[in-house]
Amino acid sequence: MIPLLNLYKERWQVESEQIIKPGLAAIESALTILGHPEKQLNVVHFAGTNGKGSTLSFVEGIARAHGLSVGKFMSPCVVDVHDQIQIDGKPISTDQMDRMFQHLAEAGLSGKLTDFELLTVVAFLYFADQKPDLVLIEAGMGGREDSTNVVIPIVSVVPSIALEHTKFLGDTLTSIARHKAGIFKENRPAVIGDMIGNVKDVFVQEAKAKNVALYCYGQHFTVTKTNGSELYENTVYEVKFGNLQRQLLGAHQGHNMSLAITAFMEVAKKFQLELDESKIQIGIKNAVLAGRFEQVLPNIYFDGAHNPASIQSLVSTIKEHFPKKRIEFLVGLLADKDVQSILKLLEEVGDAFYFADIQNERAMKASVIFELSQAENKYIINDPVKILTEPVKGDTVRIVT
Repeated sequence: MIPLLNLYKERWQVESEQIIKPGLAAIESALTILGHPEKQLNVVHFAGTNGKGSTLSFVEGIARAHGLSVGKFMSPCVVDVHDQIQIDGKPISTDQMDRMFQHLAEAGLSGKLTDFELLTVVAFLYFADQKPDLVLIEAGMGGREDSTNVVIPIVSVVPSIALEHTKFLGDTLTSIARHKAGIFKENRPAVIGDMIGNVKDVFVQEAKAKNVALYCYGQHFTVTKTNGSELYENTVYEVKFGNLQRQLLGAHQGHNMSLAITAFMEVAKKFQLELDESKIQIGIKNAVLAGRFEQVLPNIYFDGAHNPASIQSLVSTIKEHFPKKRIEFLVGLLADKDVQSILKLLEEVGDAFYFADIQNERAMKASVIFELSQAENKYIINDPVKILTEPVKGDTVRIVT
């Protein structure tokens, strides 16, 4: 359930289903009725398992530093439905959301879409109405049959592939990659992250079939550490950008940053912009994303890692930035995640674990997680807010994930 979405559905008597239905027929029909607002947008499309939101945020930072206004549609929400649809960092307002839902109601779309399809249509309508220069669209699940895959982007971006949503996407990396590669469009360039051989082959084959110019991390562009900052190099464009410094921590974010710079080169061509190294530096430094190793209080961090691949990145970031600190984890998990693998990874660096129940019908009980955990110091807590508001001593870092 998307928080506050039902408020608008009930107010405007627009019904939609709270289920996942892969396929584009329903949303294509709805967009035809609405006059295809998605065709009015200059889009960068993102799919992949981990890194979509971070890469998108780097592109946003760089674009805004170059003077472009930027809309973005991301999921899931952090607080409620409004923060999934933003322009220049400002969420869609209640009045604007009402206007979009009124449009849907008058178009007779009640009962014809799922919740995510409905919200995707709202985003397209809003951006077509407000006309930001650039629109960044994050796929919800997969890519090929995701409701966002009706756009014809300037460039498509896939940061990573890992096992996820296996019920819908298949239980191998190559089957998942085939879904993600489905966002590639005829004669439009694409950027992919560091992929293992057989997974990379899926993207190469898709690119050949669609005449896509494919830019691959490690082959066409790289990022390396230099004197406390980072250096981006691209052998295709024969450019280098140095002194890059990020707020988004972790080596994996350097990788995501390099994808964003590469994607923005295609955006710059579209808008006939001259790339400015100083503006790229500013854009990278300004890029932030809630819930990505985000410091919310002194020595307290939130991180949205939720599968083994993203948990491994979290663990690596902890090892890099807090090698001598006492690490405490406050953990809640959904039952359909690879819980045992996640716990095993966290236990590599965790000194104490606090397990909490979370308000979600898919959640695993804290008592069950407690029994699965092999940690020596582990506890079940009824009030997560209490532990989050207690001061954390200087030698301890508390991480909520």
